[in-house]
Order: sequence, then C-alpha cells, then structure tokens
Amino acid sequence: MGMMIIDGMHVEFTDEANVLDVIRKAGIDLPTLCYVSELSVYGACRLCTVKDDEGRYFASCTVKPRDGMNIQTNTPELHQYRRILVELLLASHDRDCTTCHRNGSCHLQELAERMGMRHVRFKNLQQEHPVDLSSNCIVRDPNKCILCGDCIRMCDNVQSVNAIDFAGKGVGTLVTPAYNKKLAETDCVDCGQCRVVCPTGAIYIKDHVDEMWTLLSDPKVKVVAQVAPAVRTAIGDRFGFPTGKNVMNRLVPVMHRLGFDEVYDTAFGADLTIKEESEELLRRLESGPLPLFTSCCPSWVRFCEKKWPEFVPNLSTCRSPIQMFGALLRAYSAQHPDPDGRRLVSVAITPCTAKKDEILRPESHTHGVQDVDFVLTTEELISMIKTYGLDLNNVEKDAADMPFGITSGAGLIFGSSGGVTEAVLRNFVLGHDREEINIIKKIGVRGDKGFKEFSFNHADRTIRAAVVSGLRNADELLRAIKSGEKQYDFVEVMACPGGCVMGGGQPVHIGRNVFPERSSGLYETDINMQIKKPNEFPLLEAMYATILKGREHELLHRNMEGK
Repeated sequence: MGMMIIDGMHVEFTDEANVLDVIRKAGIDLPTLCYVSELSVYGACRLCTVKDDEGRYFASCTVKPRDGMNIQTNTPELHQYRRILVELLLASHDRDCTTCHRNGSCHLQELAERMGMRHVRFKNLQQEHPVDLSSNCIVRDPNKCILCGDCIRMCDNVQSVNAIDFAGKGVGTLVTPAYNKKLAETDCVDCGQCRVVCPTGAIYIKDHVDEMWTLLSDPKVKVVAQVAPAVRTAIGDRFGFPTGKNVMNRLVPVMHRLGFDEVYDTAFGADLTIKEESEELLRRLESGPLPLFTSCCPSWVRFCEKKWPEFVPNLSTCRSPIQMFGALLRAYSAQHPDPDGRRLVSVAITPCTAKKDEILRPESHTHGVQDVDFVLTTEELISMIKTYGLDLNNVEKDAADMPFGITSGAGLIFGSSGGVTEAVLRNFVLGHDREEINIIKKIGVRGDKGFKEFSFNHADRTIRAAVVSGLRNADELLRAIKSGEKQYDFVEVMACPGGCVMGGGQPVHIGRNVFPERSSGLYETDINMQIKKPNEFPLLEAMYATILKGREHELLHRNMEGK
C-alpha cells in the first residue's frame, strides 16, 4: 500500500496499474481517448497528462504510482493543453455528426462538449477515404478515425486476429487491413469488439433497420422475432434502467407495437442446444475426437477455421441456439400455416454482430433454405424503438408469446461466459434440488475470468472441462492442447470477453466494465425459474415427440455437405 497526493488530497493505492487508475479512485474523471483498461497501455492521446511537483508533465496512464508522488490534474495549463488536443483531433476528423452512427454516444463528441469546444480554428486537410462496406457485419469509415489505436490493440491483444493495423506515416497514417485490403478479405471474424472500443463512428454495425421497417409494414408478411438472452439485460441501458436489469417483459410489448407479429425467446433454442450438445458429448466420450468444442459462437467457429483448421473436426456439429430455433420455427410454421397466407420472415435479435454472417453460411441452412432471414443487434433494435417514439418505461409488461415463450433457466444463462458449460453440467446432474446447482457454481464455472478449468464426474468417469472467452485466450489454450500440455473433454469458447452479454452489438460503456451487472441479471432471472434444465422441460420433450421426431440432425445440426 502507498500514498499519493492528488490535487492536495491524500489518496491510498494498492495494486492500481497506473496513476490514472489512482486518480479515478480519487473521484476525478480524467479524460482519455486511447485508454481502455483491458488493453495494453498506448499513451497516444495524451489527454490524461498531469503535472508532478517537480514540474514534469506525463501521461498518467503510462506511469505506475509511487509512494509520495505529488501531482496536479487540473491546472489552467492542463486545461488549455487538453482543449488544444481535442481541437486538433476535431480538425482532422469528419465532423458530420448529425448523420453519424455514433451521434449522441460518441466519446469524442462528449469530450468536445466537456471541454467547451465551440469553434475549430483549423481546416480539415485529410484526404477523403472510401467507406469499407465489404463485411456482412461491420462497417469501417476511415474518415471518422482519430488514430487512437484502440481497435488495433483489441484485435491483436485481446482477440489475436490481427486483421487491422497502422499503415503509412505522418498525415497519411491510416488504420487499415494490410495492403489496403477490404475487411472481408482479411482474417476478421466479425466479433465487433473493435467497434466496442472505437470512441467515434469509425467502426459501426452494418444495420438492416430500413429493410425491417419495410417488412413490418407489409401486410403480406408475418414477421416473427426471437430475442437472445443477453439482449434483455443490456437494452435497458439506453432507457434509464439500472445496468443489467432484465427488461424482457417490457421489450415484448414494445416489439409488438413496432409491428412484430410474434416475439419468442431464443432461450428455447438454447435448451435444444443443451440437449443436443450433451448427447454429442456422451458420444464423443466413447468415440472421439476430444475435446468437444462448443459451436454457439460464430466468431469462434471462424477463428478456428482460419487459424486452427486441424481442430475443426472437434467443433460440435450443433447449430447455434439462434439457428436451431430458426429451423424449428420454420418446421413449426409449415405444420401451422398462417391463416391469411402471409410469408414468414424470421428475425433474430442478438447481442452479436457475427450472427449477421452466420445466418448466411450454407451449413446453417436446411435443404438450402436460409432459416433466419435477418439479424438485428441490440443497438439496431434500440434505434427502431427510439425512431418510433416508444419507451420501455411506458408500457404494460407482457410475456413472450407461446409456444416458445417458456424456457428453462439453463437456456437463459447461455448469455454469460460459462453459461453453456453450466447448462450442460445441469443436464448431467440427476435430481431437482437447488443445492446441486450451488455445487456446480462452486467449481468455478461462473465469472469473467478469461480462462477457467475444472472437472466433474459422470457415470464413474472424470470429465475435464475448460471455459475461455476472448480469442487470445482460446488461441493460447489451443496451443497448450496441441502441445499435449493440456487435455480436456469439453471446452466452451466465446469470442467476446465475458461472453454474449459483452457482444459487439450491445450498448457500449467506454471505460466501464458492465459485465458483472449484465451477467448477474441473467443469473438472477434463472433463480426465479421453476425449470432449471431441459430434461425437466415437458414442452421441449413434446417438440421432440412431434415436429423434431426423426428430424433432429436435419434441423438442429450443421449441414456440412452444404458447406
């Protein structure tokens, strides 16, 4: 433990990584643009510069705290320095804010307001660059880039993908794929984590809102939506609810007012996944190959295909919950045709940008038919709700529609890292009392650690399992498995650090970790669920006895022949 003096106030510190963290601990929100605590220190923007008692200036994010250090954070010189830095950034930035995707939630815009910027003295002399629309999931607009480097460090340090980097020098510096390729020509896995840390509108979600408005107003179309678990504990952020609040019972009536004919719960698809993946694990334990890797996360699947093709046979053949539900919904609709003869349009509301690409992959289709027609991220749905003029606060609560509105608690917790593994564990546990779930929790399956490992017993056999989130952690784990250093039977992988609750399509809180609240919101909902696991779920069994009977592999597993 040490003691610093910050603006005349004595502040204790323990294991804070840098002076900036101690300053924030003291209640001073020092501005930053390039600092994200989960990333390596870059020190590029210099907005967090402070002055010590010897007259030296330094970026507080780059210096470790020392006992006795005496600093000032807000002198007149520092105020002016920060204003000039923000003005220079604005001078080389496309300031067409009114039509920018980040208008109202742009960190640079927020800083300009905070610094009282009312005029920029310099002309923008930057060359205009084409917008990269090649990806199915995200868009790059180099004209909005301020060269903070956050997206590069996220893509490298956390995701180990390395799809983008700095190129050129001086005023010609760009963030771009190598050799000025399009994003779709790189190893990008569409996770959208670059968009999460981008403080401006240089990287944003490729939206399908206009197409959705057209379909919702078409009397010849029946639009049916499924809502993924992680959406419900994040969408309320934009409507004044406490972070992590489950607002599903408010979201359903709002979506009906938008024009969605039926609103279902993707957790039903997650229950299908649990059942299928549990049975697949039992088969793999007998005949291999092991470990069995989960296949719920499309960014992880693409990462495995691109970087570790030798492990592709280890991927589960199960479709993701969204794809399983999409296939089931089409099969159900075929048996229960719309009385008005309307065409079915299936929409998934997800926290994930990569799902926009997953629904297009041939192996996710049934007999060549695309089961899910559109993916809207949480942010896109927020945009639609606000465009319509609705508010989640001013609706009467309602439940998801039947027959796919009831799920198990296991299906809900899929949205958090470790949720898939806990759900599979629950399916293996016999009995019904809650103490068994407490035992599962105690083995370390929950939480936001990027790597967790444990073992459990089933049928007189010890099953070794691991849970990883963040693709660099997955990369390191695969290296350990390949070298023989680690051996597992079951491995859950989520590309986004913390899992789907922190997905690339979720509302962003730059500089704040909202994983604990969003994850807790799912687990608290699970506590109140009567049904804890799929093998206690009568409706699910009824589906297996009717629509799915004899078609389990056809509808619920990836069609590798169509790849």
